[in-house]
Amino acid sequence: MYGIGEINTPGTQSMRSMGGAGVAARMTGTINLLNPAGLSLVMQKSFTLDASLEGQNYYNAQTADGVSKKSAYNTFNIRSFAILMPLAKNLGFSVSVNPYSSVGYRVTYDHPFDANDPVWGNVGRINYAYAGEGDVTEVKAGIGYELFKNFSIGAALQYYWGDIDRTFVMTPVSITGDGTFNPITGESEYAVSRFKAQVGVQWNAILTSRRILTLGAAYDFGGDLRPKATHRVYGNDVFNTTVQDETGRLPIALPRRLTVGACYQTSKWVVMLDYLFENWSRDNVSEQTGVDGSTGTSMRVDYTDTHTLKAGVEFTPARFDARRVWRRWSYRAGLRAGSHNRTYGGHRLQEYALTAGIGIPVKFRSVTAVDIGIEYGMRGMNLSKSLGLVRQQYFKFGIGFKFFAAGGENHEYWFMRQKFD
Repeated sequence: MYGIGEINTPGTQSMRSMGGAGVAARMTGTINLLNPAGLSLVMQKSFTLDASLEGQNYYNAQTADGVSKKSAYNTFNIRSFAILMPLAKNLGFSVSVNPYSSVGYRVTYDHPFDANDPVWGNVGRINYAYAGEGDVTEVKAGIGYELFKNFSIGAALQYYWGDIDRTFVMTPVSITGDGTFNPITGESEYAVSRFKAQVGVQWNAILTSRRILTLGAAYDFGGDLRPKATHRVYGNDVFNTTVQDETGRLPIALPRRLTVGACYQTSKWVVMLDYLFENWSRDNVSEQTGVDGSTGTSMRVDYTDTHTLKAGVEFTPARFDARRVWRRWSYRAGLRAGSHNRTYGGHRLQEYALTAGIGIPVKFRSVTAVDIGIEYGMRGMNLSKSLGLVRQQYFKFGIGFKFFAAGGENHEYWFMRQKFD
C-alpha cells in the first residue's frame, strides 16, 4: 500500500531458484542480471536468450480487534526477458526487461463504534475501501569487459517506467444526525520515468581445471525517482464536486544498493552466497501512518535500511552422462532472509524465503535448457501478534527458457545453414 509497492527479487529463473544469489556468478550461457561484470564471460559467435513466466499464490491472515480474517489471491505474468551477445573478445552486451516492483491490494474497513467519536455521533457508520494496482518495470542495458586476466568490470544503464493507480472510497451509512451524507472518492495516479546506473566487478581468486572461486560486487547508484503524482478527491453527488485536485512529484527515491558475494564451482557443485545492503532511509522521508490492529491506535510508517542474505547451491551429478538423462539435470536450492524496507511503529518486519528448482538441458552436452523453480516465503510473522499486522505466506512457481546458440564442443549450431542435406 506504500510507495512503489513490493520489490521483486531480480535475476534469471536459475538464480531465483538459488535464493536470488549470483552477484559473483560466472557460467557459460548464464546472463548475470545482478552484476554487469559477469557479462564479460561470453563466447564469440554466440547468442543467449533467457525468458521466464511466474505464477504467485498469496495467503494473508490477520487478527484485529479479536477477529481473525483470511484472504488469498493468485497472479500470473511474464517474469523476465534478457539477451546476451558478444561485441568483441571478452566484451559482452546484454539487454533485459524485468519487473522491479508491483502493487496489488484491496482492503475494506468499517469505522468501529465509539460513543465519544463525533463521526459516529453526527454521521453514523463509515465504510472505507482502499484499492491499488500497477507496477514499475526496469529496462537494463549493460556491458562487461575482462580488463585483464581473471578480473572483469561492468556498467549498466537502467530505465524505470510504470504507472500505479490507488483509490479510496469513504461511504457513510447514516444512523443518526440530520441531512444526507455523500460518499467521497479519492484517486491517485503515479507515473514513473527515470534513468539510473549500476557498476560491478568480478575477480577469479581461484581458477583451475577442477575448481573456480569468484568474488564479485555490484553498486547501484539509486537516487530520486520522484514519480509524477496526480491526486483528486471528489464527492459522489450529481455534480461530482471536486474537493481536491493537484499535481506534483512524490518524494520517493530508489535506494543505493551494495551487493557483495562469492561463487564456488566444481564439475558437480555451484555454491553462491550474497549480502545485499539497501540504503532506503537516506533519501526517503515518510510521513505516513498505519493502524495498530491490536490496540486501534495510529503508528508511524517509516523507510528503513535493509540487510539481506542470500545463499544457493546447485548440484549436477554428471554433466556428460550419455545414458541417464536425469544425471545431467541440475538440482538447485536456496534461501533468503532479510527485512522489509519500512518499519511499523519502529518495528522491523522480517521476510524469509526458501527456493528450489531444476535445470533440464534439451539435449546431450547442451547449454540450452528449461529451468523450473518454486519459492515459499513468509513475512510479517514477527509482528502479526504484537501489532495485529497481516502475516503473509506465498508460493511462487516459475518456468524459464534459456536458449544458447553457439558452435564449439556442444555443437549448438542453431542458425547455421547445412552444407549437405
